[in-house]
Amino acid sequence: MSKLTATERLALVRLKNRPTVNDYIPLIFNRFTELHGDRYYGDDPAILAGVATFHSIPVTVIAQVKGRDIEENKRTNFAMPHPEGYRKALRLAKQAEKFRRPVICLVDTPGAFCGIEAEERGQGEAIARNLMEFMSLKTPIISIILGEGGSGGALALAVCDELAVLENALYSVISPRGFASILWKDPTREKEAAELLKITSEDMLRFGVAEKIIAEPAGGAHNDCRLTADNIAEYLIEAVRRLSALDTETLLANRYEKFRKIGEFTE
Repeated sequence: MSKLTATERLALVRLKNRPTVNDYIPLIFNRFTELHGDRYYGDDPAILAGVATFHSIPVTVIAQVKGRDIEENKRTNFAMPHPEGYRKALRLAKQAEKFRRPVICLVDTPGAFCGIEAEERGQGEAIARNLMEFMSLKTPIISIILGEGGSGGALALAVCDELAVLENALYSVISPRGFASILWKDPTREKEAAELLKITSEDMLRFGVAEKIIAEPAGGAHNDCRLTADNIAEYLIEAVRRLSALDTETLLANRYEKFRKIGEFTE
């Protein structure tokens, strides 16, 4: 298991050459067909979604897109989805429910876009609706944190039956920079905030937020994208088959209990 600090992992997951969903999807899934639009406003390139096969099993894939260069980052809004992206995700999740296709969410975002236009189009409502609808979706949902899992922007695709986290990925209620800006009024204390937030994969497993840590190659996923993809696929095939074997009542009851236990404490 990685011995890197949260600060070191934060730098690692922001490397330009760290694999993105555009690298993983062709290595893990077959016959991926992208679907576009939320049927309300438009399409959001920050969320890539469609139907694929995985070991001959039809699945719906919903993924947040990080860019490798400035042009791709501009096109995908630096992986910060607008409300139409979350509505597209929900549209495809509901379609998956109709056909009992497992939903696989690949999460990698610093957070939802907080610009004025996003707020005007209902960013908060779009995220809240995803939280509500995914909780009762009558088909298996598996979410994997690939790099950054920032705040509600990540949680909107992480209400699931099982959450897996890549070894060096981070999952946080707020970005370290946002934490430092609000608590200390000093965004330059981002590294200090990263250590205090307890946001590493080991933290998530210990707190019961995540069920699985997926190993990365020595030095990080960018050192061997195919090996990382193979590790993801190995986890997914077991999880998809196991969750698909559950009846709907048990699936939903287990999902409810998963989230009820998060944040438990004793005095």
